[in-house]
Amino acid sequence: MLVASYLLGNDLAQADARFDALARTYDVASKRVLTATEVGPGWRCWDVGGGDGRIGAWLAERVGADGSVLVTDIDPRWLRDIEDLPNVVSRRHDVVRDELPDGKFDLIHARLVLLHLPERHLVLDRLIGCLAPGGYLVVEDFDCERAPVLAAPRGSALVFEAVIGAFHGLLRERGADPAWGRSLATALGDHGLSRIVTDIFSVTWTGGSPGIDLHRVNVEQLADQLRASGISGRQLAEFRALLDDPAFAVRSYPLVSATGRRA
Repeated sequence: MLVASYLLGNDLAQADARFDALARTYDVASKRVLTATEVGPGWRCWDVGGGDGRIGAWLAERVGADGSVLVTDIDPRWLRDIEDLPNVVSRRHDVVRDELPDGKFDLIHARLVLLHLPERHLVLDRLIGCLAPGGYLVVEDFDCERAPVLAAPRGSALVFEAVIGAFHGLLRERGADPAWGRSLATALGDHGLSRIVTDIFSVTWTGGSPGIDLHRVNVEQLADQLRASGISGRQLAEFRALLDDPAFAVRSYPLVSATGRRA
């Protein structure tokens, strides 16, 4: 993602599995929202926090040879899906601190970036300043506090809630806002955008399903920090077993997608 202190850094092996889990669950929603902007041939796009490059590659198909796509990430090592695309440029970039790209963009997209950034309002201003007149900003973030357990073996919901609650606590300690998604529409309006449209996407994850791997890899990456915060080894073991249990079901994190247009 896009800040040096980002809790779930891309420097560990879990990053690849996290990108895969995100793509399997949420790419369909992101593509639907981006399609609604009518992004097409000749557009100049910027995908902020491009992860593994899948959305950037999809945008490249939409804009064609006459368009261009800039894909940036503070740790671009996983941007492998765009290496050979002639209308795509990938770059290491810190959206908080680094100099902004030259020129103006018809579309800027940032998925699961701003919720991690203490400077999220500053970043909104920076991104909006990079839009061409009439350009679209699409920001997508989770509302992590609206993902209830739907079914669980007796007593196991408490273990899941304890581990995920501790995980969210670690995020907050780094300045993240796990509930930021619910603020997106208001924030885009407050920062001067108009024609704001909001989409919310959520599905059910059951034990053993691809989407639930997002919980698995996040907790695996932060196991040491979770233990230090008070989560026991037994709780972590029960949590891992629960994610494999087909009797367990939880709502996915709602992905809130807010689209606004610059005058």
